[in-house]
Amino acid sequence: MRVLLVLPLLTFTLAACEREDRDYRPNPVTAESQEKIALAPLSPGPGGPTEQRSGLGKEYEENAYHISQGQRLYAWFNCNGCHGNGGGGSGPALMDDRWIYGGQIENIVQTIREGRPNGMPSFRGKIPDDQIWEIAAYIRSMGRNVPKAAAPGRKDDMSPGPAEQRRPPGEVIDGGQVPPSAQMPQ
Repeated sequence: MRVLLVLPLLTFTLAACEREDRDYRPNPVTAESQEKIALAPLSPGPGGPTEQRSGLGKEYEENAYHISQGQRLYAWFNCNGCHGNGGGGSGPALMDDRWIYGGQIENIVQTIREGRPNGMPSFRGKIPDDQIWEIAAYIRSMGRNVPKAAAPGRKDDMSPGPAEQRRPPGEVIDGGQVPPSAQMPQ
């Protein structure tokens, strides 16, 4: 009699279980975001260059998980090899306010995706688009350009300064302008 009661209950329980359906990571090249950004303030004609930003960067910059994943990927892809924990090396520093191709997250994504002359390789097709955005969000956090609550903790083994979330907010100066750190003292 007990077996007859347990058997329908067991059948009902197993019928209610479904396999979890997960989205797999899309093809890195076909899933790229389409940002139309200007890398310099120069353009032909009387007006400045036109830009179309999707707003996707805000989703990554304000999310602590994405920034911490970017920190992990920054180390995994050996960005430290050229950029030396953000302070520079054979590649430019990422913690200051001087950006040749623009310091907005969309500009950084384009730099990682397309590469730049004289050393920065292109990672198009090698790193999925969402991971490029996470790395770019982490790079923005190095310059104190993300909300304090989202900024990751920093490994202080090589950093003489305080962690990102303990620094005052920074200001990005896009390419073509002279940042305060590069101006002559008065």
